[in-house]
Amino acid sequence: MDIRISKESEVPLRQQLAEQIVFQIATGKLHPGEVLPSVRELARRLKIHHNTVSEAYQDLERRMWVVGRRGSRITVRALEEATRPLTPSGLDDLISQLIRAAREQGYSLQLLRERVRDRLLAEPHDHILVVEADAGLRRLLVEEIRAVINWPVGSCSRLELAANPGLAVGAMAVAAHYAVRDVNLLLPQDRPAIPLDFGAADEHVELVRQRREPSVIAVVSVSEGFLQTASRVLATAAGRRHVLQEFLLPLPDPKALAAADVVFADSVAVREVRHRSVVPYRLIAPGSLTYLASALRAA
Repeated sequence: MDIRISKESEVPLRQQLAEQIVFQIATGKLHPGEVLPSVRELARRLKIHHNTVSEAYQDLERRMWVVGRRGSRITVRALEEATRPLTPSGLDDLISQLIRAAREQGYSLQLLRERVRDRLLAEPHDHILVVEADAGLRRLLVEEIRAVINWPVGSCSRLELAANPGLAVGAMAVAAHYAVRDVNLLLPQDRPAIPLDFGAADEHVELVRQRREPSVIAVVSVSEGFLQTASRVLATAAGRRHVLQEFLLPLPDPKALAAADVVFADSVAVREVRHRSVVPYRLIAPGSLTYLASALRAA
């Protein structure tokens, strides 16, 4: 048996040993009727206390993975020795039984993996997955969705989703409207991503235009992409009369905003910025959040 024990793991040694033996049985590395090492032999090999091995063997025997008879060694349970179906004691046990049953019926592990993934992808949604390349924008999108919709929200980039398609399992994917087409290439055809439109900044632009005195206008965000876009939008209104400043959180200096007359802050920054005149900007258009909520109810 190829058993590796980590004494630095938070998982008890007994549990590590038992689950590795279960996995080897389920994947066919240990065969029905095969004799396991004695308690003392395995304890010496793994350099752990023999009581730990004994407890692991007892656990496996209770769960009917192995058979122990007085005066004989522990052996892997043969199929014909089953007197009742195995009762899973946890998710790992349930998965191990599935692997074992598939192998016994001649299915490859690769086929099992593909079919399980397909079935999981077809299951109802249980969380929202924000797919966005810019890490700062991902944080903003997650923050604004959580504030309105009482569902678990995760996030990843398109590269992460491409490398690990399993991230889409159980997820209702959402993405900025300009990225939906690319994101949909990574999702099942019958479960496309929900597009998110960004809110207009008309009120913010008008606020800058109405300032009569030359002013310092600061934009604060957790996203570099947000800062670049906001600066371009406000630049026309600011002209040469006002000074535009960009600040990426965390601020380089607690007093960095002292000279600003007005501060535009994203949904995350607005909670962290301390200034006499802070104007919040929500990234997601209210209509998109309403549509997302209705899509979740209909799913």
